[in-house]
Amino acid sequence: MSGVLHVLLHMAEADGPITSEHLAKAMRTNPVVIRRTMAGLREQGLVRSGKGHGGGWTIAKDLATVTLRDVYEALGSPGIFAMGNRTEAPGCLVEEAVNAAMDDSFARAEALLLDRLGEVTLAALSADFHARMARRSSHCDFKDEIHAA
Repeated sequence: MSGVLHVLLHMAEADGPITSEHLAKAMRTNPVVIRRTMAGLREQGLVRSGKGHGGGWTIAKDLATVTLRDVYEALGSPGIFAMGNRTEAPGCLVEEAVNAAMDDSFARAEALLLDRLGEVTLAALSADFHARMARRSSHCDFKDEIHAA
């Protein structure tokens, strides 16, 4: 998720479309990974793509209307927690009690996290980036960074 948000903010700062190859270099991954990920975002209307010379990926919506939860859901709502129950069908009553408590705790924590993701927009992330950039004593040109990748 953080990698996708990183890519989206790079795209938001770009003057035009960015190719999968260019994004892959910036993210140190394979262009195929970028294309697969972006295809899911495109299906949800978050990004668009253009083919041919001058083509590439662009943001399709106003950053203020896209929440982190929108991005999370566009990625297929992957599991949030790596922790889980030791076994889903225990034969032990103690483990059943543990599973019930853990399931409830995970469900509550996930609900809180999803609520928070729904409150944060890409515009808020962009604003935070720009504020950090303004505070940085040595100027780093973000557009040069994405174009240098």
